[in-house]
Amino acid sequence: MENKDKDLETLEEFKQAIKKIHQEVSKVIIGQKEIIDQLLVALFSRGNCLLIGVPGLAKTLMIRTLSSAMDLKFSRIQFTPDLMPSDITGTEIIEENVTTGTKNFKFVKGPIFANIVLADEINRTPPKTQSALLEAMQEHEVTAAGVTYKLAEPFFVLATQNPIEQEGTYPLPEAQLDRFMFNLWLDYPNFDEEVEIVNSTTTLHFPKVEKVLSAEQIIKFQDLVRKVPVAPNVVNYAVKLARSTRPNGEAPKIINEYVRYGAGPRASQYLILGAKARAAMDGRFTPDIDDVRSVALPVLRHRIVTNFNAEAENVSTAQIVEKLLEEVKL
Repeated sequence: MENKDKDLETLEEFKQAIKKIHQEVSKVIIGQKEIIDQLLVALFSRGNCLLIGVPGLAKTLMIRTLSSAMDLKFSRIQFTPDLMPSDITGTEIIEENVTTGTKNFKFVKGPIFANIVLADEINRTPPKTQSALLEAMQEHEVTAAGVTYKLAEPFFVLATQNPIEQEGTYPLPEAQLDRFMFNLWLDYPNFDEEVEIVNSTTTLHFPKVEKVLSAEQIIKFQDLVRKVPVAPNVVNYAVKLARSTRPNGEAPKIINEYVRYGAGPRASQYLILGAKARAAMDGRFTPDIDDVRSVALPVLRHRIVTNFNAEAENVSTAQIVEKLLEEVKL
């Protein structure tokens, strides 16, 4: 890091901001600390997230609360089978000038023009509409009638998917899933958490979430994450872990047995970016191998394509990643 003293000061500021965000979010969201942590890792790594969980686990509320803790524009798009690409990106309308009587085309921006975009039930809409969102995620811009419009920074897409009711859905192809930094699975709360959820949501009390960070501060911390130095052995471990998911003569037995395609180089990049963000959020100057291991499951889970054997024996990608973490050593 250049300007070491200034960066160390920013690092401490970042750590305190993360602590404050957790305090504000926990006013509304009970439990799910690890998921909130991973969402923050993705946000400060300039990545996007795909959240999967059964209905009623507060996926939408969690994202809305997170955006409330930051001074950012929030937008929610409910994906349906009849949603068109222009419903996301925006559309051109004819506008008449009352004074001169002339007519001009005017671009009306769609809900994608926000800082945090919640794409609710992304698998409910056809591929053409999904690709409009994915293009904006990749390029951070929208093109309409030959004119390119830049999206405001920071720009962060959180898409949700329902693992049940698969009839009438359009699952994202593996190549498009690769655009998401993390694939996060939400579990049911434990008994005590569920009691607390029921007690806190069945009264007239609505907690107010204070804003912790502005857009400028978020961009500053995103830049800080990029500047975090990483030791060569940590980079080597991340690359080795990603490469070990690819079936070949040197791959672990579980990979050759159950995997059709492994993770590409983007996985190695996200493992390191995620590790950098985790270290910085914790106020540490550089990440270690444990930081890489802690982001391995959400980074690799959706990048491993299993074969028929895995399906027949009910072996999930999460089990494969857990086994790899046991086996892969530097």
